[in-house]
Amino acid sequence: MASADVALKDAMMIEGAVGAALVDYTSGMALGTLGGSKDLDLAVAAAGNTDVVRAKMRTLETLGIQDAIEDILITLGSQYHVIRPLAGSAGQGLFLYLVLDRARANLAMARHQLKRIEHEVDM
Repeated sequence: MASADVALKDAMMIEGAVGAALVDYTSGMALGTLGGSKDLDLAVAAAGNTDVVRAKMRTLETLGIQDAIEDILITLGSQYHVIRPLAGSAGQGLFLYLVLDRARANLAMARHQLKRIEHEVDM
């Protein structure tokens, strides 16, 4: 099982990774961040994406959909933002957030690798 630090380091090894965070969506706080830039404040992004996760969960509940979110993809002109809520009791209330450079990333491979990282996180 990987700690938050190891999980973030693994996420940053994904081709095209710009930044990664492990976020508690009950509080909106980033439990850990790695990467980022002057144009990408991961703490601010973590808080903002908490609203995205909460909104989608409320929508699923309102619709009566009894399923879990695998991931949420936000596509920008130059980046992919991937939000992956952690499954299982160990990850309850947490999500991995990964920002990818579109020009360098393979989205399908990144999603596959995030899924692997998710299963290794031990909180």
